[in-house]
Amino acid sequence: MTEQVDEHFVASVRALAPGRRPLAPVGPQLLELFDAQLGSRHLDLAAREFRARGLGYYTIGSSGHEGNAAVAAALRPTDPALLHYRSGAFYLERMRQLGRNGLLDVLLGMMAATDEPIAGGRHKVFGHHDAAIIPQTSTIASHLPRALGVAFAIDRARKLGVPSKWAPDAITVCSFGDASANHSTAAGSINAAVYTAYQGLPVPLLFVCEDNGLGISVPTPQGWIATAYGSRPGLRYFHASGFDLVQTREVATEAAEYVRRHRKPAFLHLSTVRLMGHAGSDAEVAYRSSADIIDGLARDPVLGTAETLVAAGILTPADVLERYEAKRQEVRELAEDASGRPQLDSAKAVMAPLAPRRPALVASRIEPLTWDEPATFAQAVNRTLAQLLGRHPGLCVFGEDVARKGGVYGVTRGLQKLAGAGRVFDTLLDEQSVLGLGLGLGVSGLLPVAEIQYLAYLHNAVDQLRGEGASLPFFSQGQYRNPMVVRIAGYAYQKGFGGHFHNDNAVAALRDIPGLVIASPSRPDDAAAMLRTCVTAADVDGTLSVFLEPIALYHTRDLHSEGDGGWLAPAPTEHVPIGRGRTHGDGTDLTLVSFGNGVRMSLRVARRLAADGISCRVLDLRWLAPLPVEDLLREAAATGRVLVVDETRRTGGVAEGVITALGDEGFTGIVQRVASEDSFIPLGDAARTVLLSEDDIHDAATSLAAQPLHTF
Repeated sequence: MTEQVDEHFVASVRALAPGRRPLAPVGPQLLELFDAQLGSRHLDLAAREFRARGLGYYTIGSSGHEGNAAVAAALRPTDPALLHYRSGAFYLERMRQLGRNGLLDVLLGMMAATDEPIAGGRHKVFGHHDAAIIPQTSTIASHLPRALGVAFAIDRARKLGVPSKWAPDAITVCSFGDASANHSTAAGSINAAVYTAYQGLPVPLLFVCEDNGLGISVPTPQGWIATAYGSRPGLRYFHASGFDLVQTREVATEAAEYVRRHRKPAFLHLSTVRLMGHAGSDAEVAYRSSADIIDGLARDPVLGTAETLVAAGILTPADVLERYEAKRQEVRELAEDASGRPQLDSAKAVMAPLAPRRPALVASRIEPLTWDEPATFAQAVNRTLAQLLGRHPGLCVFGEDVARKGGVYGVTRGLQKLAGAGRVFDTLLDEQSVLGLGLGLGVSGLLPVAEIQYLAYLHNAVDQLRGEGASLPFFSQGQYRNPMVVRIAGYAYQKGFGGHFHNDNAVAALRDIPGLVIASPSRPDDAAAMLRTCVTAADVDGTLSVFLEPIALYHTRDLHSEGDGGWLAPAPTEHVPIGRGRTHGDGTDLTLVSFGNGVRMSLRVARRLAADGISCRVLDLRWLAPLPVEDLLREAAATGRVLVVDETRRTGGVAEGVITALGDEGFTGIVQRVASEDSFIPLGDAARTVLLSEDDIHDAATSLAAQPLHTF
């Protein structure tokens, strides 16, 4: 198919008849856009050639989508762009606007070379910091929620009077395919954009759907995109044929000017064609007829521009072919150069951008927290957020019900009155949009603190953390980062409001996300100190963190007996660095290792064990990623016996990581665990049958303490 596309273009150009159809003032720019189209086409041809030689690694191409060069021309090079993976011509045109040749950038990405300017050989993406192109990977439509966040951030930063990475009148462009338009993430994001604009809030976002009629092998019904998005209230619809570069330039300019002037979202439907299959390994003859493939060749947008240039008398057929072959030679020479460049050769090099931390700098930026009366967990979080809002002008707190209501449990009560509706606000009920909004705000220079109402509600949106949030610094070598704190009410043991969706204890989906910090405080003073650390680390290092708040401990006041106030705490006086635990007690017989609700249960059990003559110490992990391995080893060695008290499930639970860490570090003592069952949590008293109990902890601890320690 590669040869067929190449040969069809050459033969078709030779058959063209010169003409004189004036194109001024579009004519001169048309040559520049044609150059971007030619470059994109020959990048695709080179990708397949070098992959066949074992020198390239990426063959998803832009052939048939080269009309998107005109979309780039309709925008400013400072407008943030989140691009479809078939946006080669867009990328080349934007780099040309900056006076640069983007060909080598793309080739270095195909060859996984460390010299590639955005991902450094980690993946082939369209991205460049200087060109305001935020790199995106291939996860279907996952970049649309962030695009909404970036668009929202432009005017919100101006309203708050805080610095932004984007010009005050910038617009955001986000491109995707027709198959992606059917994904729930895309549908949700477009709905969220319209929903937000419906309320009179600025959303300068241009959605660009590049419709080639195929999702790999599955055809999109003809007319579907126009039917689905062509008459949606609140979403201005524009259509252009990607075959006709002049028309595309005119329509894209009209669409961009509409978005820029009205600060409202618009939908640009760009009809395209897919040439050379989905990727190099895709044999499209298995699902497309010969007639369909030939029809696609006739709608080649590069050929369409050539026909326009020849008909206008700007170029002769010979001129076109001369430019075509000159671009082939230029790309080939650059590809040979790129194929010999160094590649990543160590785990350290690969992982370098994941989560760079400067703990000393974070510690130096910590400011004291103060309040008069001892606080509950919920009060500590509330007071900490209030003081952080006062210290960080760009900090925004948002989520479902967080503003006027103050959250389901009152944790954010009063914050909107304190900081204003521009900084503490409610969102629609869509977790993907909540997290995408945060990612967009963070990459734009603001400091987002997003709330997910319940842990169970996170799972349908976790790809915003996994595929977007955590991966962005990885695929941009840290040039783009996602500073954000995601507060999540979670864990079980909530009384009177139970059931799975309000008592979820599953954290495995978070613990395997590279670079993600997971804070899990149990006590009010730790909650305050750790939240302050997470926000400061986001501000200093661009850290993305999840802050797990045990619902059952929100309003707990007592520890051992009613009225003892043992679970209240004053404002923290010490800084809690990321990855450091906290030890309670100095017992020598047994170390209980826990987190969240398990800490309170373990402390209660430790008193019972003391009455039995067994002395315990309790290590509160506080951080589930990274685990406090140094503290864990120290406290394990102090007694030689470790019982991991894990309120999450046996399979995929936190205990698995703790026990593995002990084994990896050569701990030779006795290690056991107690955990909740591999079950969803039912309503009412039945929950006790599957959740870890204090009696379970006591029985396991008593048995473990009786086991003799081995000596070597």
